[in-house]
Amino acid sequence: MVTLTQLEYIVAVDTYRHFGKAAEHCFITQPTLSMQIKKLEEDLEIIIFDRSKQPLIPTDVGTRIVEQARVTLKQSEEITNIVKDHKGQVSGMLRIGIIPTLAPYLLPVFIGRYKKKYPNIFIKVLELTTENIEENLSKDLIDVGILVTPLHDEKILEKPIFYEEMLLYANKNHKLHSQTKVKLADINTPEIWLLSDGHCFRDQVINLCSNLGTTDSSLPFHFEAGSLETIMNIVDREGGITLIPELALDTMSEKRLSNVRHFSELTPLREVSLVYSRHFAKHKLITLLWREIKEALPQELQTEDRGTIVEWR
Repeated sequence: MVTLTQLEYIVAVDTYRHFGKAAEHCFITQPTLSMQIKKLEEDLEIIIFDRSKQPLIPTDVGTRIVEQARVTLKQSEEITNIVKDHKGQVSGMLRIGIIPTLAPYLLPVFIGRYKKKYPNIFIKVLELTTENIEENLSKDLIDVGILVTPLHDEKILEKPIFYEEMLLYANKNHKLHSQTKVKLADINTPEIWLLSDGHCFRDQVINLCSNLGTTDSSLPFHFEAGSLETIMNIVDREGGITLIPELALDTMSEKRLSNVRHFSELTPLREVSLVYSRHFAKHKLITLLWREIKEALPQELQTEDRGTIVEWR
């Protein structure tokens, strides 16, 4: 008979692609884990993992079994959640992944209140790119992501939270600084600084003005940053322009706010959502997190029709 423990072990091996690391994750010895997986393979009369490859990988049938094991483990967890809901308990672990262009501006707004309101929820937050959040969700290494949508991924559910404006940030000596509002065509310039590859905000900027050309060609040096704060510091000192998300305004000094401009033809928005696996079991914790974030944000940010959503994928 297949046990939940055996399913937990094969999922761990698939996640870490290493028997030793999987055993460490499961708090057992490697021989114990290997023995249980071998017994499962013998009972099922199939091979789940190809041990001749390094790192080891599941076989074709093993891949299907591991996928079903993940679903089964999540569904079994739902039994515990049903009991907690019945007893009115709010507890458990919530592992959150959040993208770097949201983390410094959004986390301080809600995370403290959420923790104080629900002290029995253990929260673990990781700052990850969108690609890494999707990968970690698929491997059950995190429970929920906070990122920019839509993702167009049928395996992931999206729960929109708010819609923030994309704004121009210009050096005080740049020609756009003297304009009250700017046109989209104005950012089609090599003087624009961009985030590095892997950041969805970079892709949104490129989609917003699809013919940016060769970036940074007329700037003092070529640089692609992983931080909006770094880019704004460079714009302040070296010149040029960049785009920033609306939430960044809350942390800005008056001097920096004077460098921000809106677009005239339209209001470009990025949709920010909670994302989680279709088989996710901690629905109550997700709902409470979603409500807490929305309550912490201004109402105008929660209106989709305030502008035009810019997709990045």
